[in-house]
Amino acid sequence: MVSAISYGTGVPDEGELRLCGDVAGKRVIELGGTANAIAFAERGARAMAAVPAEALADGREQAEQAGMHVEFHGGDIADLGFATSGSVDLVFSTAFDIVDDLARVLRQAHRVLRPEASLVFAVPHPMAAMLEGGEVVLRRGYGAGTRTTSDYFMAVMRASFRVDVMAEPLPLGQAGALIPAALVMRAKKLGV
Repeated sequence: MVSAISYGTGVPDEGELRLCGDVAGKRVIELGGTANAIAFAERGARAMAAVPAEALADGREQAEQAGMHVEFHGGDIADLGFATSGSVDLVFSTAFDIVDDLARVLRQAHRVLRPEASLVFAVPHPMAAMLEGGEVVLRRGYGAGTRTTSDYFMAVMRASFRVDVMAEPLPLGQAGALIPAALVMRAKKLGV
């Protein structure tokens, strides 16, 4: 059975959003996680994962259990020195919300991607940070302590990407939900 490419808990997966496309034979890097790298490998991609060092052993064990080959690199997820410039077909992440220097990560993703290749990422929706415990009572102002939708959009644009898809899916299985579960973007690398 092929694992789903996940955009996060309660968020529609790649089967519904269809932002990554056919990855068979393509070089794909997951930044900050391992499960999606394994799912990309199951689809025939040459999968790589840049993860914190403490996640290496678990990632390798999961890949071995799945019978998949994934190239793991431990350390800062912005350290993509293992990939040559212009050699990657897709960079994917669900970890940008915990990255301190988003601009640095985006510059490195831009460096390793081929021209017109995609950067696809999902973060918990910035509006969700305004609520606590699922209550419909605002607990803080929009953007207080988190990046806003426009912060992500501008960071991506400033790193020489063109946003071609932006989605804000509602949480799965929560009829009447008022706040989107995630902010999901696909951006294409501009230039060389």
